[in-house]
Amino acid sequence: MLHNERPYLCNFLGTIYENSSRQALMNILKQDGNDKLCWVSAREQWQPQETNESLKNYQDALLQSDLTLCPVGVNTECYRIYEACSYGSIPVVEDVMTAGSCGNASVYRNSPLQLLKSMDAPFIFIKNWNELPAVLEKEKTLILQEKVQRRKMLLHWYQHFKTELKMRFTNILESSFLMNNKG
Repeated sequence: MLHNERPYLCNFLGTIYENSSRQALMNILKQDGNDKLCWVSAREQWQPQETNESLKNYQDALLQSDLTLCPVGVNTECYRIYEACSYGSIPVVEDVMTAGSCGNASVYRNSPLQLLKSMDAPFIFIKNWNELPAVLEKEKTLILQEKVQRRKMLLHWYQHFKTELKMRFTNILESSFLMNNKG
């Protein structure tokens, strides 16, 4: 569906934790009726194993949505960001640091998602889900040609991102292990 109109403005399929930003997200979506324009499937408990049916449902949501809402969970960064990229669905990423153990809190407290930002990820970063209605209103004004161009840019960026990370990782492994064995 790279070149076609997608039937959903956005999607969120995931667990809603009590007193979390995910709960705030659901409330904001319901306020303006945007939950009717978005593919939303919330559950109260995390499920460790997806079924074939739930996986297909999730993949369809990514494929059929212009935006993928990426609220923080236990950690700031999650697989949903990268899965959205692989389907050309622009991640709308909650740009806050969680209390998890990712990164040194004294150094990174105010700078989550630095790798993505340093590589100019073509995402929509928001600090608070109260910003979402304005994002969705802007999204409604885009014509198909603009959306197709943006999807192509996202897919191209994501391919470059994966290639760059593979190269960095390989270089680190080579310099750490292979170079030390030559002496």
